[in-house]
Amino acid sequence: MSFTTRTVNYTTADGLNLQGYLCLPEQAVNDLSGVLVAPEWWGMSDHAKQAAEKLASEGYAAMVMDLYGEGRLTDEAAQANEWMTGVLSDPAILAERTKLAFHTLAAQPELNPHSIGAIGFCFGGKVVLDMARRGEDLKAVTSFHGILAPVVPAMEGIVKGEILVEHAGKDVMVSMDDVAAFEQEMKAAKVHYRVDVFPDAKHGFTNPQATRNGEKNGVDLAYDETAAAAAWQNMLNLLERVL
Repeated sequence: MSFTTRTVNYTTADGLNLQGYLCLPEQAVNDLSGVLVAPEWWGMSDHAKQAAEKLASEGYAAMVMDLYGEGRLTDEAAQANEWMTGVLSDPAILAERTKLAFHTLAAQPELNPHSIGAIGFCFGGKVVLDMARRGEDLKAVTSFHGILAPVVPAMEGIVKGEILVEHAGKDVMVSMDDVAAFEQEMKAAKVHYRVDVFPDAKHGFTNPQATRNGEKNGVDLAYDETAAAAAWQNMLNLLERVL
């Protein structure tokens, strides 16, 4: 199925312009289920945009969230870290930007505002998990090689949808101890969740640019085509069942 795209602008209370990348099935009808896509710390990457395009070709309305403003993007780890640290410096920043993205997507004429999920990669995985922990109305949330530690742990009765975590067994940034702590958090909050571990995959395994980005920045990242395909299918299965 082919798709169409458009940029959707929305603005924070202090005037920062955010540029969502919205992808729709070409024959878009009303009442589509929506999926928010939170990119890696690099910003509005091709990887995140291609994920939204693939979701649109599956029949969803998918929008990449602009977490930094003005559609910013880098392949320099130092710059990415500076931007990420900036938005993490105050929990209210990401809370506002992600809530705005949710309401912006929900308000699109093609959307069913009551049928929305979210996926995220790496830093974006943390972003969507924290959206779920804050009680955003997300029916399904998937984290790919995401940061699992919470700002505020999930509380019973707050998380509204199912959570899926696709984790790399050789991830140098998120350990299996982190996975165990996450599972403990989810069980305590009685959240419906699942964790899949790909034993030989490394951090960034879904991103075709991961190996190059890792080599450039001296970080142990690697693309794993087989694990990426399996993780993507697991996410599609969840969306199909829940949305």
